[in-house]
Amino acid sequence: MATSQITPALNFAPELLLKAQGVRVAFFDIDGVLTDGGLYMAEQGETLKRFNTLDGHGLKLLQKAGITPAVITGRDSPALRARLQALGISHAHFGTEDKRPAAELTLQALGLGWSAAAAMGDDWPDLPVMRRAAFRCAPPNAHAEVRAAADYITRLGGGQGAVRELCDLLLVAGGRYAGLLQDYAG
Repeated sequence: MATSQITPALNFAPELLLKAQGVRVAFFDIDGVLTDGGLYMAEQGETLKRFNTLDGHGLKLLQKAGITPAVITGRDSPALRARLQALGISHAHFGTEDKRPAAELTLQALGLGWSAAAAMGDDWPDLPVMRRAAFRCAPPNAHAEVRAAADYITRLGGGQGAVRELCDLLLVAGGRYAGLLQDYAG
């Protein structure tokens, strides 16, 4: 018995898709982007973070489509490292306040330029990467200056599926979304 063809439900504006074509690496901040930005402090001072599984699956789909997800964050924690390892994200910079040099190291390692980069951030430290990237994205909970620099502001907030929205947009722009979705038609 043949599986039926799935018609994607997602639609993005054509001008967004054109701007996002050719992205081969996507830079993500953690706090406020992959998490809700809240810091939960345990008794012993350990910071706890909540991650969204939709975001995680989106990052895995990017990798399947040949787009490298990279993380640049001002913080570091065992929980964060464990989550990124579970997602197979090997390009990560921790405890980095000056994010542009970290992004440039990743670009150099991948043999790519800024014209092949997307970036998603929520606060001022993310601006140096975002302003150079070919496609810029922010969640609605981002600072006003970051939202103003974005090509696209997600409908969902940081830690609530915003990263998945950007992943889906990049997959549609790269012509890979429908094929990946069909893999799940079962």
